[in-house]
Formats: sequence, C-alpha cells, structure tokens
Amino acid sequence: MTVRPFKALRPKKDFAARVAVKPYDVISSEEARKIVLSNPLAFYKVTKPEVNFDKLVDPSSDEALEVAKRNLQKYKEEGIFFQEDQDCFYIYKQISHDHTQTGLVATFSAREYLESKIKKHELTRKDKEEERVKHIEYLRAQTGLVFLFYRAERRLNELLDSLTQTEPEYDFVDEDGVRQIVYVVKDPSKVKEIERAFQEVSSFYIADGHHRAAAAVRVAERMASQNPNHTGLEEYNYFVGVVFPHDQLRIYDYNRVVKDLNGLTVDQFLDSLRRAFIVELAPVQPYRPREKHEFGMFLGNVWYRLKVKDSVLHEIKTDPTASLDVSILQREVLDKVLNIKDPRTDKRIDFVGGVHGLNALEDYVLRKGWAVAFALYPTSIEELMNVSDAGLIMPPKSTWFEPKLKSGLFVHLI
Repeated sequence: MTVRPFKALRPKKDFAARVAVKPYDVISSEEARKIVLSNPLAFYKVTKPEVNFDKLVDPSSDEALEVAKRNLQKYKEEGIFFQEDQDCFYIYKQISHDHTQTGLVATFSAREYLESKIKKHELTRKDKEEERVKHIEYLRAQTGLVFLFYRAERRLNELLDSLTQTEPEYDFVDEDGVRQIVYVVKDPSKVKEIERAFQEVSSFYIADGHHRAAAAVRVAERMASQNPNHTGLEEYNYFVGVVFPHDQLRIYDYNRVVKDLNGLTVDQFLDSLRRAFIVELAPVQPYRPREKHEFGMFLGNVWYRLKVKDSVLHEIKTDPTASLDVSILQREVLDKVLNIKDPRTDKRIDFVGGVHGLNALEDYVLRKGWAVAFALYPTSIEELMNVSDAGLIMPPKSTWFEPKLKSGLFVHLI
C-alpha cells in the first residue's frame, strides 16, 4: 500500500494546543461557535465556517467558504501556521487513560481507494459528501484527517515506536484529557524506510471519515479531468489521514434512541419484541450489554435485557453483516416494529456514542421525552474487517472510535 510524505501546513509549536479541534462532524455549530468566542485560534473557523457569522449561514455557501478560505490564509500570514519545506511523515500518538494508539500521518492514494484497496464499511450521504467537496475545492486544501487502520504487524509497530524516541514536535493535553503527541520524520532515509515497509501491507481500512475520503477522491477525479497535463502524481491525487495498527484501536458502542413506539402501547411493543428476543428485566439498573447479541433497553423508566433468540441467529450466523448487533436491532426492532426503514434519514431516530455513557440514553427518555433507548454491545474490529473484506456495508452509525483525531494539526494543500 502507498503511504506518501507531504509538506504539511501546520501550526507552530506554541500554537498547536489552541488551534487543534475535534472533527467538524462530531460537534454542533452552536458548541463550536462558543469555543471560537473563547479561543479565536480554534480551527473551527476553517472547518466549520458557519461559526464565523452571527446569523444562520449555510456552511457550503460561497459566503461561508470565502471566510474559511480567508481564515486559513490568515493563519499563515499571522505566523500561526507554516508549511514544511520538505516532504515529511508524522507519528501521531494519543494517550487516553489506559489506552494508547500510535499511527502514521501521511497522504493516501485516491486510486487505491477507487480500486477498493482502501476498504470502506459505510455508505456516504451525497449531501454531506458534496459539502466536503465544496470545502476542499474552495480552499484547495484538505483540513480534516481520514482515520484508517491496517492489520497489525510487529515490524511496522516497532518501526513507528522507534520513531517516537526523539523530542516531540507537539505534546499537549486536550479538553477531554487526551494527550496528543506528534513527532516529525524528516530524515530522507527514514522516510524511505517507512514507504518501503508499508508497501508490504495488503490493504487499509477506513475506521472513520468516510465522507472526508469520498469527497477528496471526487475532487481528485474532477481536477484530473480538468488538467490536460495530469500525471497522477499531483497533490490532489492523495488525501491526508492517519493509519493505525488495528490492535491498538478501541471501538465503543453506538447506541440508539427513538422518539415514539409507532403507535403501540408499551405492552404491545414488548410483545412485538418477544418474536425475536428473550425480554426480561435487567439484572442491574442501568444495564450495559455484557456480550454480543445482547441489548439493554430503557423504556418507561426501567432497563430491560434483550437476548436474541437462537432461531434468529441460526438464519444469519454465516452473514458478516446480518449477524452484527446493529443489523439485528435495525431489522428486528427499528424496521419491523417501529417502521424506521432508513436510519440515515428518519428524524425519529438519533444516535449516541457510547463514550457519553448510559446516563445520556436515560436523559433522552426522562428529560427530552423520547420513547425508548437501546444500548448495544460494541462492534469488534474483527467484525469491521470481515465486513470490509467481503465488500459489504454496515448499517450507519455502527462504530464509535475514541479518541477522536484532531483537526488543524495537519493541512494538506492540493
């Protein structure tokens, strides 16, 4: 597989902690606007351009994107950002409580994405994809990282670890208590060693950032078609990301809440569930599932435990997608009972990352007036790889990776 060094546009050491922000799609515009007011260097001024306005503004409008472009230029003009004078790799290490993950920041091949060597597990929404396409085209830059991984190999892990024995370029603790450490790899011999080592990897997998990747590849195709001297080596043929070994990643549950019971009474709803599940009061309150094919359900101020019946499992055990817990819940409950056919577009459903805890699910029901919440057992990294290897697609919001990658530390100019 191709990993390619690049001349990152990035913050000077003293500004990194103030510039770095969460990905644009995990925080609301209102939250981001408050952060920018208290910290004018926050990179949301570029990644979420609507925060630059006191009025409601479409983040994909020319008005918003023009301000984002101008703000990126300001970071450079005011000496907050600079661009490397040579192609580099970066080692990105994140430490969160008892968890550490160390990955390689590089640019990745749009061609390998189109050839499915960079494997996907999610469908993208065209409106969200187009929003990022416009952002990349307007700024001529990729401002957010795609989160990738590979099947771990000891020699690669050892190589990356060996490159963290020097003084880090960035080292700070973010607002969530995650330590963010970055090392710069400039030595041409080390750069070549990294490129050669990753050539032995058979494929990469997208963990998070499907829309960022898809948008970057669409931009690459457009720019190639408009360039009569296209060679395939131009910067637009590559997108920026971080690739980690699979065994260092942590996936949390991605839970569901639903506004109503589709006209059913509580008793009718429980009876409907019994066709596919063993339904019982949970042994503890609140209840987090303890194994695959088990769910927690909060309904009427009570936690239940749902266990998938063997008869249901028997029909799907050899299907890597249908046997996922998120698929079982979608098919047997959300679709058949609650009439939620497309969770990507239905306004009656919402999704809550497991990192927010079970209290967040109770809050939806008890304080926001939603009808029912479901706690899932986390999808495993092996399940994700099995689905991707088979060329299949998971239901939306199947995985929640934590910690999140920071935006603003590495910008790829195209």
